[in-house]
Amino acid sequence: MTDQTPAPQAGTDHDQWLPDEPGLLGRVFAPVAGYGVTLSSIFRPTVTEQYPFIRPVLMPRYHGRHQLNRYDDGLEKCIGCELCAWACPADAIYVEAGSNAPGAQYSPGERYGRVYQINYLRCIFCGMCIEACPTRALTMTNEIDELVGPNRTGLIYEKQDLLAPVPDGALDAPHPMVEGTEDGDYYRGEVTGPTQAQVDWVRAHRPEDPTLATARTVAAPNLAKEAVH
Repeated sequence: MTDQTPAPQAGTDHDQWLPDEPGLLGRVFAPVAGYGVTLSSIFRPTVTEQYPFIRPVLMPRYHGRHQLNRYDDGLEKCIGCELCAWACPADAIYVEAGSNAPGAQYSPGERYGRVYQINYLRCIFCGMCIEACPTRALTMTNEIDELVGPNRTGLIYEKQDLLAPVPDGALDAPHPMVEGTEDGDYYRGEVTGPTQAQVDWVRAHRPEDPTLATARTVAAPNLAKEAVH
């Protein structure tokens, strides 16, 4: 049987990548080197987190509970594409899409997330779902939440548990899109708030809607479409 290990190329020194041999002091303390961190922490003062009475200071990129976001006029960003469910390695997300209708427009475009569930018994908070979302509808908050429930069913969050509050000055869905806009205009940030036409529609169809009292109307964006020749 011949040795199949390739010979080193001429002019190369593979030994340069090998670790240096420990000195006399290193060999003496080698048996207790693993206790270095422990010994260095013995004389430090003990700091106890006073949770839940004092909220801990979290890192800026902490992955907290999920949130389904809205646009500035109140329409939902989720379009029910199910990409987040496909990307989830733990199979913790379940989505069912529904079709928008003239009297039930929940998101820009043709579809919206009619059913949205996250099973926090399975979720590993990896963040792959928010990377897969094409509209930035699903994000993870930077707040710590006690994900507890009276039973296993209480840890399956429904859409109403995940949906973000209506932005200040916006209208709760459903309502029509801003006049003269398409779903791409929403994605590009052209819509900055509800228009008077949207307020009038909600007032005609849901006069008891509490967001009517706080709605702040803006002018519809001037989106002159280029003529197609």
